[in-house]
Amino acid sequence: MNIIPLGIWGGYPKANSATSSFLVEHEGFHCLFDCGSGVLSSLQNHIELDQLDAVVISHYHADHIADIGSLQYSRLIQYYLGQPSPVLPIYSHARDKEQFERLTYKEQTRGIEIRENQSVQIGPFTVTFCPTIHPVYCLAMKFTVDGQSAVFTADTEWSDKLVTFSQHADIVFCEANLYEEHLGKAPGHLAGSQAGALAEQAEVGQLILTHLPHHGDINEIVNEAKKTFSGSAEIAEVGKTYAVL
Repeated sequence: MNIIPLGIWGGYPKANSATSSFLVEHEGFHCLFDCGSGVLSSLQNHIELDQLDAVVISHYHADHIADIGSLQYSRLIQYYLGQPSPVLPIYSHARDKEQFERLTYKEQTRGIEIRENQSVQIGPFTVTFCPTIHPVYCLAMKFTVDGQSAVFTADTEWSDKLVTFSQHADIVFCEANLYEEHLGKAPGHLAGSQAGALAEQAEVGQLILTHLPHHGDINEIVNEAKKTFSGSAEIAEVGKTYAVL
């Protein structure tokens, strides 16, 4: 399994960048995890849009779904040009019925419901889900293939359930949207020290930090994570391939 960060920012993208999202690949199957602002532009540095096989959405905040409409329209344009693609499945929860129904569009994309405490097969991946602590309903996800696993926390505060869910994962892509001085002042997010503690308690192989703030020095966040995690930790690097072997 190869995982490529397409964006690392929370809320909105910095110039010439994208919000937190990932391309997950295995044996020619391409799955997009979250599809916020700037993601489609970044994705095309790696594959053509019609090579995308599936999309999974953690929740319906704009920085995780803003480019869904553009993705749908890209497929409609190809259909009008006489180059139709198979219907693209977009997996997400249906707790917000209105948003979920928007995932199905003109026979180009189809929304498929996912639920916590269940698993779904998406191409070669077995994907499981864990609810997070966030102002809206949000699901963390674990992708497993060939005995290897990668966890994406999506947006969350500290959660003991998420520690259990992430247990012994080979790699965890963990949100770290807060500096230490903002802990307890912004709901729904983690600080670097908490991301590190999650990785340490879950005994994961590697910690990659994402969904980062736009202000301050983000190196402070990874430094705090390294104080609480004894393994390898780094800021997600856009375009880098993280191989889970």
